[in-house]
Amino acid sequence: MSERRPRERAAGGESLVGREWTVEVGAVAHGGHCVARHEGQVVFVRHTLPGERVVARVTEGRVGDSFVRADAVEVLEAAPGRVPAPCPYAGPGLCGGCDFQHASPDTQRALKGAVVREQFARVAGLDVEVEVQPVPGDADGLRWRTRVEFAVDEAGRAGLRRHRSREVVPVEDCLIATPGVIDSGVLDTEWPDVESVDVIDAAHPDEPVLVPLPPAEGSDGSGGLVGELARDGDWEGEYVVGARGFWQVHPGAATTFLTRVVALLGAGPGDRVVDLFAGAGLFTMRLGELVAPDGFVLGVEGDRRAVENGERNTEHLKNVEWRANRVDRELRSLVSQGVTADLVVLDPPRTGAGKGVMALVGELGPRRVVYVACDPAALARDVRAAGEQGYALTSLEAWDAFPMTHHVECIAVLERSS
Repeated sequence: MSERRPRERAAGGESLVGREWTVEVGAVAHGGHCVARHEGQVVFVRHTLPGERVVARVTEGRVGDSFVRADAVEVLEAAPGRVPAPCPYAGPGLCGGCDFQHASPDTQRALKGAVVREQFARVAGLDVEVEVQPVPGDADGLRWRTRVEFAVDEAGRAGLRRHRSREVVPVEDCLIATPGVIDSGVLDTEWPDVESVDVIDAAHPDEPVLVPLPPAEGSDGSGGLVGELARDGDWEGEYVVGARGFWQVHPGAATTFLTRVVALLGAGPGDRVVDLFAGAGLFTMRLGELVAPDGFVLGVEGDRRAVENGERNTEHLKNVEWRANRVDRELRSLVSQGVTADLVVLDPPRTGAGKGVMALVGELGPRRVVYVACDPAALARDVRAAGEQGYALTSLEAWDAFPMTHHVECIAVLERSS
């Protein structure tokens, strides 16, 4: 059998930037674009929908590249679900913060569902049925983002960056930001010697927190602590988080995900739970109450500041313990000591947990794992890895916690199949 030679990329091929091609648009792909072809060349096109016929202007790519990127600058045949973008800064060559302002909310969720299904089929080899559900708390996909980092241009004006660019687009409003973020005055203020300004509109304090970056002399740039609320039925919990740390920025996300994780996990008195990538303890504090008096919850988080906040949020629970450590390292230590768990929760960053962590989770021997993911490709990869440890996907939900963008939050349930 002859050896297959790798495809060689044409060195310094002619730039295709600025070329305009009329293309028939195919399926949506992970990343906020759809796939088209022009004379055999794969084209990733933004600002379009499957089934449309558009004029695509190349924004990145050279002759010989495996694919090029483009914007739909003219729609010749529109698809059902296309709407006028509500934001004047959403479109070719403008702000890169949103991907789907040209699609109705229902169409956006259908696109995201298609991406989740495609990723699971391609990466995990699984045929899944999933419908992306809205998260309560936004206004038809607008006014939901409680934290926005605005870039600052050389003139000191705050704005948002162009897609895949460092160039700043000055804006007078951001329609996905909450009114509190905009009313903070960030867009009406000049910011000399500042690269960006992070604006945080949490439940507490009443006024948004503005954090210029790099921080002024004498400031650590953390923004201090803010307070958030989460509910699970009649239960309500307030927790503190770092203003610039990780927390759910959609106002309905914390309650939605807490409610679903608790319901899907099924923790009860006496259960031993390990909460991985636990952040400041959104799930940890509720689970600590549910497994009391004889159960136990261990929160594992690599960010020491988040752990300090988690300890503060759960200080009333004597059956909760925290470890400030990399998740893989802490799991290795637990496994080497023969520690087991009844239940495991994971909420990793966008890159996912990884094959090594999933293998170690399997070593703990939980009867059920609930995995919260903000990237369907990483989740599909980790579900495949869990399958190698004898765990099967028994439930998959998807939630639209980031309307107008391509991002989608998934909650997967894994149970031992052998």
